[in-house]
Amino acid sequence: MPKLKTKRGAAKRFRRTSSGFKHRRTNRNHILTKKPKKRKRRLRGFESVSAADVPSLKRMLPKKAR
Repeated sequence: MPKLKTKRGAAKRFRRTSSGFKHRRTNRNHILTKKPKKRKRRLRGFESVSAADVPSLKRMLPKKAR
C-alpha cells in the first residue's frame, strides 16, 4: 500500500491538537479599517473545527501535528 500524502492546502490552514483540529478565524486578512476594534479582537487566535469536519480532516492530514 502506498504512503498517505498530506493535502498541502489543508496543512497550511489547519493544525492538529490533542483533542482535534484548530483553524484561524476568517475575516481578519484585509480591509480591516472599516471593521470595529471589538470585532477584530474577537477574531484573534484560533477556533476548533466542528465535529462534522473532523473525519475529512483526518484523511487530509494523516500525519502528526507540526
